[in-house]
Parts: sequence; C-alpha cells; structure tokens
Amino acid sequence: MSHALIVIDVQNDFCPGGALAVPDGDAIVGGINDLMRDADCVILTQDWHPGGHSSFASAHPGQAPMQLIDMPYGPQVLWPDHCIQGSNGAEFHASLDTTQADLIIRKGFNPAIDSYSAFFENDHTTPTGLEGYLRTRGLTELTMVGLATDFCVNFSAQDAARLGFAVTVQLNLCRAIDFDGSLAAALSGMSDAGVSIA
Repeated sequence: MSHALIVIDVQNDFCPGGALAVPDGDAIVGGINDLMRDADCVILTQDWHPGGHSSFASAHPGQAPMQLIDMPYGPQVLWPDHCIQGSNGAEFHASLDTTQADLIIRKGFNPAIDSYSAFFENDHTTPTGLEGYLRTRGLTELTMVGLATDFCVNFSAQDAARLGFAVTVQLNLCRAIDFDGSLAAALSGMSDAGVSIA
C-alpha cells in the first residue's frame, strides 16, 4: 500500500471547449478511471483560482494571454481566465470518476501567486500540504497522469522527485499544451530530475 495515483487537473476548462483547452484533454479520462480502480490511493488536484488572479492576462492591462511576465517569484505565463472558483470550468470533467478519490487538493487559490505543482506554489517554497499527506500515509511511489504534461504534471513530477518520491509519469494518460517548446523542455527536465517516463 505504498503507491499513489495523482490525477492532475482533469477539469472542464482544460478540456475541449474550455477556457484553456488542452488538445485531446478529454481523451484520457477513460484510461484514468481504469487506473483509479486499481490504485492503493487516488489523489486529484484541482486548479482553483479566484476571479482576477494575478496569473490571468486580464489582470494586467495591455498584456495578452500566453505572454511571459516577471512576477516577484519569477517568470509567469499569463493565461486566459480559467478554473475560477465555483465555475463550471473549474469542475472536474463529468466523466472522471471522482468517487475514487481519497483526497482532492486545490491549488492556485492565493490571488498573488500561481501554483502549477501539486506540492508547491510557483515560488517553489510555499507547500500545498500534499507532501505531508503522502508521508503520513507511507506513500512513497507516485504515478502521475493528467493535464497538462508540460506545466502542472511536469512541475508536480519534478517537485515530487526532488522530495525523494519515486515518480512515474504515464504519458499516454497525459496531454500537453506544447507552448513554444514547452513539451520538449518538460520531458527533458523530468528525465533530468529522475522521473520515469512510461
């Protein structure tokens, strides 16, 4: 019972028709449901932004989505408004079997800082609490799936590996945004961090 499946951000806004749709984002849901049925522990992450979040281009007059700006914690891609707390876009995809979840962890709720990783906000120091949950339950082996490969899956996997967890990213159950070479960079970064790519 040392293995956890971490399902990253399978939410309406990241699926086709959503505000920040990842191509084919909904195609992974059936396979994730199958994996969840056999997992020792299932953790879902949920992007959960307040309106006017500082990572939204709309919060920065004169800026457009997908531009890069400098924030106090480092570079930040500006996104379209997405996954706003309580909105349909923030809800999990309707076909995702959320009844299998042991834990749902929300991230990105601090209006001043984004949070790609399931473990830390984008300052790389403020924890979400997930590490403590995993350690107290004795969960040391992690499989990650979800959206998007090159952002939230990537940052979560690298952080988990740095924290000493054995991490596998199952690529067939992930989909990428692939913005300006971000997928190749993510795959390289995960490999360098010791993440297994399956």
